[in-house]
Amino acid sequence: MIELQLFTTIRDKIDSEDYKDLHNIPLSKPKYFNWVRDVFEPYNVQQLGNQIGLIWRYNNLEEKFTFKELSNLSNQFLNYLRKNGVGEGDKMISQIPLLPCSWISYLASIKGGLIIIPAAVTLEERDLKFRFESAFPKVALADQANAEKIDKAESYFEDKIKIKIISEGTRDGWVSLEDVFVGDTSAEAANTKADDNLFYFFTSGTTGMPKVVVHTHYSYPFGSFTTSSWVGMKKGDVHYNISQPGWAKFFWSSFFAPWNMGATILGFHSDRFVAKDQLQALEDYKVNTFCAPPTALRSLILEDLSQYNFNLRQCVAAGEPLNPEIIEVWKEATGITIRDGYGQTETTASIVNLPNDDVKYGSMGKPTFLYHVVIADDEGNEVSVNEEGNICIKYDENVINGVFKTYLIQLDKMKKVFKHGLYYTGDKAYKDEDGYVWFVGRDDDVIKASDFRVGPFEVESVLLEHNAIVEAAVVASPHTTRSAAVKAFVILSKDYTPSKELAEELFRFSEDNLARYKIPRIIQFVETLPKTISGKIRRVELRANEALAKHNKEELENEFYHSKY
Repeated sequence: MIELQLFTTIRDKIDSEDYKDLHNIPLSKPKYFNWVRDVFEPYNVQQLGNQIGLIWRYNNLEEKFTFKELSNLSNQFLNYLRKNGVGEGDKMISQIPLLPCSWISYLASIKGGLIIIPAAVTLEERDLKFRFESAFPKVALADQANAEKIDKAESYFEDKIKIKIISEGTRDGWVSLEDVFVGDTSAEAANTKADDNLFYFFTSGTTGMPKVVVHTHYSYPFGSFTTSSWVGMKKGDVHYNISQPGWAKFFWSSFFAPWNMGATILGFHSDRFVAKDQLQALEDYKVNTFCAPPTALRSLILEDLSQYNFNLRQCVAAGEPLNPEIIEVWKEATGITIRDGYGQTETTASIVNLPNDDVKYGSMGKPTFLYHVVIADDEGNEVSVNEEGNICIKYDENVINGVFKTYLIQLDKMKKVFKHGLYYTGDKAYKDEDGYVWFVGRDDDVIKASDFRVGPFEVESVLLEHNAIVEAAVVASPHTTRSAAVKAFVILSKDYTPSKELAEELFRFSEDNLARYKIPRIIQFVETLPKTISGKIRRVELRANEALAKHNKEELENEFYHSKY
């Protein structure tokens, strides 16, 4: 029960908003740890058993599950796997949308010591084939739309998936989920070690195939307390995070962080994002804490927010530029400041604006209590205040935090990211005199123009403040004398159309709000932007296309140049 006591101590500090004292809690990692056995069952099930742990909504369907019910169903799921020859160390790939069996199967897998491979529903056959080549699963869980993809990917291999479970209906070679939820509702937990592998997260980079990030039975469940503190969760809250179960952030904010705190999770499933439906869900379910990507928030603030009666206490956002307009409109309507934060698939929330901190608009905030973050140069030396450097985390395998264990197959990358006693995140930032961290950009996204370094994040943030712009992506464009010029690809709102006059207006707007060396010298109006399946802009693709176009001296549609190009 030692681990439960530690989790209780941290939970109580977060619940009482005593964030500063979190740094003073003595931490030690146990040899053995199973989050379901050591935390979820003694706390969520035994102490809060009749509390609603999960609310699921889809169209007119609604299901509510108490923590006790979730435990019973997950034990039946685990028992079925074990009866059919699946055990500790085996792998399960899950490619389903936001369904209750996401949470149930993950609880079963953690308790049984399986390794979880989350897969986004947007992944195609070739993506799954790469995953099977990297780590062939013994169990697959899918809905009807994705089961066919898994079957096709499996056909390339001599090995076959032992158990394939379909979430609804029937399919040849697949077991119906309803046939899994039978029998004994109790199961013994695997005695997993704290450092045993739990997650294989496949995360897209700007170049090459996805990296396979390995997290352990301790790194993500315990590390997710930093997310709990960032969001400002409390026991009994209803928490809603807009994220799909195929991504690491789902486990940050839609799994461990709320349940570590004894909060209820809202799983609002929809076939497409409709701002009015999202806002109505916030009202109907009296959501207390809310996390959404800036892209979603931009859509939400276009609605008449005064028509809704919110019960919100805290709102956070991460992933893309959070421009001041979003913050201001949201605060005017709800009275709540959206707070920014930073983390990676390789970590949990490591730099955030805490609920009781003064927020500096545009800053990611300060390091969270589990992470010793420094801004360092390439040799590992901490740089001066307001000097740009690498976002790094001091790394010691004996120190407890949420840093990942290893890359699974790209072991050559380990020496690049772990050096000088630091973990190099691959992102650039600077720290001001008050300790706030300001994001500059990905290391390979930073633009070198006329010997100046320009971070696309800052330029995009300014452009997004203009009413005409819905989305923006800034990259380097080859230039004969500057080495590179700053180019902005922008998507316009429905009330605007591309024109030379609008481009000139945006140039002037940039000049009024940016240092001269940062202003875009080229603006191109586009209908869409290339993105990864997790929704992040693929600047690497934009850069490559731009370089080719300039090399071929192409005249691009709706492209306009600054008078001082």
